[in-house]
Amino acid sequence: MGKKLYVGNLAYSVDSDSLADLFSGCGTVESARLITDRDSGRSKGFGFVEMSSDDEAQKAIEQLNGQDFQGRAMNISEARPQEQRESRGGGGGGGGGRGGGGGRGRY
Repeated sequence: MGKKLYVGNLAYSVDSDSLADLFSGCGTVESARLITDRDSGRSKGFGFVEMSSDDEAQKAIEQLNGQDFQGRAMNISEARPQEQRESRGGGGGGGGGRGGGGGRGRY
């Protein structure tokens, strides 16, 4: 299995294909994915590249970290595992009514 890399500080003009092309100089790129804003679809300026081996991933970090790509110095590191998120429903516990009412509806 390959090694996933975090690629940060990307120009908003970078697309997944250009990212894959850049990293292909270091080995076989399994996948290249930019993270985009859910509402606007615009790049958030970072993404993930999966290399086919640990050696290729290390080579990519050594060769490309800090290098200029489309006007920005990239930050490249080994990706950390994704954290578990709370489910979208419920909004962090609690919920329910408004509380005591403070005298509403009294005569």
